[in-house]
Amino acid sequence: MKIIYSTLLFFACTLLVTGQDRDCMLGLGGTASETIIQVFQLNKEQISKMDQWKAALSLENKIIEDEITLLFDADGQSSEEELQAMASKYRGLKDKVIENSKSYDRKLLTIFNEKQYQRYVALCTEARRIPMSVLTPLSDQKDPE
Repeated sequence: MKIIYSTLLFFACTLLVTGQDRDCMLGLGGTASETIIQVFQLNKEQISKMDQWKAALSLENKIIEDEITLLFDADGQSSEEELQAMASKYRGLKDKVIENSKSYDRKLLTIFNEKQYQRYVALCTEARRIPMSVLTPLSDQKDPE
C-alpha cells in the first residue's frame, strides 16, 4: 500500500511541477516547426538556422531521454526511499530537457526581427504566458515577405 501511495505521490508532484511553468516557449524541439515558420513568417536563413538548432536540441535531449529510460528500467524501486530517489533524479533530468528547450527557443528569438518578436510577445500575452527575454539584440534583418 505504501508503494502505491509513493508512486501516486511521485506522479502528482510531477504533474504539479509541470503545470507551474509559465514561460512562453516556442516549442522548437517539438512538432511545431511548420507552425513557427508560418506564424512568424520566417525567411530562408531563419528556417535554416532553426532546422540546425532543432537537430542539435534533438541530439542533446536524446541523451537525457536515454538516461530517463535507464532510470525507469533500473531495479530497486520497491521502497519509499528508492522511489523518492528516483523521483528526484527524474525531476533533475526533466529540468535539463526543459532548460535545453528554453535555451534553443531563446536562440531562435535572437534571430527574430522586431516585428516577429512583437508578434511573439503578443501571442504570449494572449496565452497568459511570460515572454522570454532576449539577451542579445534582435536581428537587424528586414521584415520577412
